[in-house]
Amino acid sequence: MITIYFDGLCYPKNPGGVAAYGYIVYRDGVPIWRGFGAVGEGRGMTNNVAEYEGLRAAAQWLVDEGIKEKILIKGDSQLVIKQMKGEYRVNSATSKKYVPEIKRLLVGMDVSFSWVPREENEEADELSRVAYESYCRRRHKGVNPV
Repeated sequence: MITIYFDGLCYPKNPGGVAAYGYIVYRDGVPIWRGFGAVGEGRGMTNNVAEYEGLRAAAQWLVDEGIKEKILIKGDSQLVIKQMKGEYRVNSATSKKYVPEIKRLLVGMDVSFSWVPREENEEADELSRVAYESYCRRRHKGVNPV
């Protein structure tokens, strides 16, 4: 069985900071892949954008790898998990963009979603911080502090 944990952040301010995400993939309890990235910064960047981008990246990984096993996706965003499960309406522009796209990626897969408390999502949270820090280093590369 495949288990994926995903997370996202928008820092130092939400909205408008740097949106970054991380995800980790386990097969039968053993980590097999870690992914992370930055979405961007400024206008339009939010925690929800970062969370959805993390989930989208994980879903794309599943497609790219041709995963056929049972999949459990876990995240600490109640909004994202409940929207993906169909328990919350999809109203915002962000949700209207991501939910259908992610569902299309997951078509035909045996996927379920589960909310977890933050304490159970620390690895994905840490990867989102790695993505944020990496983005900041690249952005400031070549700038000598005074």
